[in-house]
Amino acid sequence: MQPQKTDPVPADLHVRKEFAGPSMVRVPVGSFLMGSDVGQDNERPVHRVWVDAFELGACQVTNAEYAEFLVATRHRKPLHWDDPHFSDPMQPVVAPSWFDAVSYCEWLGIMTRRRFRLPTEAEWEYAARGGLEQKQFPWGDAPAESLANYATRWKTGPEPVGRAERNGYGLCDIGANVHEWCADWFDPDYYEVSPERNPQGPTDGALRNDLKQSAPARRASRGGSWRHFTKVSRCAARSSIPPQYQYADYGFRVACDSNK
Repeated sequence: MQPQKTDPVPADLHVRKEFAGPSMVRVPVGSFLMGSDVGQDNERPVHRVWVDAFELGACQVTNAEYAEFLVATRHRKPLHWDDPHFSDPMQPVVAPSWFDAVSYCEWLGIMTRRRFRLPTEAEWEYAARGGLEQKQFPWGDAPAESLANYATRWKTGPEPVGRAERNGYGLCDIGANVHEWCADWFDPDYYEVSPERNPQGPTDGALRNDLKQSAPARRASRGGSWRHFTKVSRCAARSSIPPQYQYADYGFRVACDSNK
């Protein structure tokens, strides 16, 4: 299945000096133990990874932020754009494909003259842990049900961003609200061959054995979903779907190379 064609970002789009873009959090250089021995098979083996400093969106990209992109570029609207369950300006935008998310990052880079992109799986997990080593969740090992008002949240859609839990790095809703696209192709066995520094995922979507190659290539995603029984994911939990898919519980947050 081929991705739908969309209008390119206009070549003559001028940088607006007053344009700030999403609020970003600087994630410091460091290392962490990536993966988990108590999760899915694709989270093993646990391995030490070093990550350079980078910046990550404090929150998931909102409808209000994405609307600026749509107006400026005439890009296609995501599915559910006009659905009242998903149209609050401060809710995360839902149902952009991976290609749509990448296009937003490219436009944001033009507007700010910085290199915006999607985070890698390693960057996302490192940031989600917030400085905690091998804890299950961004806040520690207490179960998700321990969060305030857990049983009454996320009934018909994601919450407006920035109103709930923040982790040790100041990232909001990390692991909750919507699944977040990552830059990487997905391979369930990638951890067996992952480099120690700044892993970028497999070089393409082709997986290693015949059984895997018969399935559509997938892009990695991280975090929990408002419509799942388990609303908040563990830091190490991995997920993936083909990059052209558009689901009402998928969104993204942007990453950027650090200026410092």
